[in-house]
Amino acid sequence: MTKFIIDGVVLFNEFILVYFVTLNAAYLFLFLVSLIEVLKFVKRTFFSDYQHILASDLTWPISILVPAHNEEKTIVETVRSLQMVNYGEFEVVIVNDGSTDRTLKNLIDAFELRRLDKVYRRSIPTKNIRGLYGNLMMPHLVVVDKEKGGKSDALNTGINVARYPLFCSVDADSIIEENALLRVVKPFMEHPQEMVAVGGIVRIANGCAVHEGRVTDIRLPDNPIPIFQVVEYLRAFLTGRIGWSVMRSLLIISGAFGLYKKSEVVEIGGYDSTSDTEDLELVVRLHENCRRKKMPYRIVFVPDPVCWTEVPTTMSVLIRQRNRWHRGLLQSLWRHKGILFNPKFGIIGAFAFPYFLFFETLGPFIELLGYVAVTLSVVFGIINWEFFFLFLALAVFYGVFLSIAAILLEELSFRRYPGWLDLTKLVVFGIVENFGYRQILTLTKVQAFWQFLRNRRGWGDMHRGGFRKRGPTPTAAR
Repeated sequence: MTKFIIDGVVLFNEFILVYFVTLNAAYLFLFLVSLIEVLKFVKRTFFSDYQHILASDLTWPISILVPAHNEEKTIVETVRSLQMVNYGEFEVVIVNDGSTDRTLKNLIDAFELRRLDKVYRRSIPTKNIRGLYGNLMMPHLVVVDKEKGGKSDALNTGINVARYPLFCSVDADSIIEENALLRVVKPFMEHPQEMVAVGGIVRIANGCAVHEGRVTDIRLPDNPIPIFQVVEYLRAFLTGRIGWSVMRSLLIISGAFGLYKKSEVVEIGGYDSTSDTEDLELVVRLHENCRRKKMPYRIVFVPDPVCWTEVPTTMSVLIRQRNRWHRGLLQSLWRHKGILFNPKFGIIGAFAFPYFLFFETLGPFIELLGYVAVTLSVVFGIINWEFFFLFLALAVFYGVFLSIAAILLEELSFRRYPGWLDLTKLVVFGIVENFGYRQILTLTKVQAFWQFLRNRRGWGDMHRGGFRKRGPTPTAAR
């Protein structure tokens, strides 16, 4: 029996080595693709004149949809920021999804809203609407009050009420920068027939100061938990989604900030209320539908339209959020398993889906089993300490390298964090996250897998702290 265990541990250790090399080769490939694209993008956009898009009669009008449930602390600031975007023709549609706090009352008071008699087309089935509100002095602001149906149902309601051919989904705890719509709509101007969806970058507002709907002072928070997430977000967006976008296999557009062609979304029935990650599920279904129709299409990510959002400040809330994200990923992979290795889906079936299955889904289990294998190797005296410490050093170094590379890429290209103290702090946290923080998130993903098998769903309580207020000292636009 002992020999059997020892042979199994040795075999698993060899597997871990192969898995590690393959995983990090994929990470490195995505980073290099992202690096080349970001450098090309910065050079290309340096000469861009977004005023031409603003002034053009051909620029597509946009409906900005904001689902809101118990967002009394941030909703007014969010609406103010949206009303001040630098764009031609747009409307803001706030959907109050059965809030039990002062969300609706705050909106009515802040913008002097009155009940409207407005006609709209119910293209997608949703929960009942209790009322529509507006202000004759603000014709491009509509507030919808409806029965609680969840975020997907709220977004579908917004799609029904929206007047324009493009809609932009923005979270109620988010603030988009002044020129964000001009930047995110540019791909639709360049490829109007093919473009289906465009995602912008999401940055963390915790620690930043907000004045009259604008991020006026960009700083890192004092709380370490959001700082870890800053590093994660930079790594995910700048060295992940850019690479997937270049390869025409982007599966995720953040629900906090995405622009979609309304007709394509209505055609597939809108957002799916049975998914825990409605943004991921929507993008995968758009890929499927476009491939089924054999139409040329594009779903892309652009790194400079910025949306600032609030992230969890406690481990308990963060764990609930990441648990839901991972459950949603598992749901979409299972529902659309026919894409895996299917030649009809090109690189999505050949690379993107296998990547998320073997690395994002199985990765947490393999990492935990690796810790068990190391323990057993020590117990049975078969561990090679020199090789072990070398492997550990390489693993940590590579993780730190990717984090620091994303931070340096941010500084070389977009430079949103103005102080060297903040950049140094990000580098330090990019190192420290490998010792404890990463392992907690790994356990969270394993827990999410078992909840997925038991068909457990739910968002849980996502507490909002609200934006930090400060007078106008603009450092956001650089």
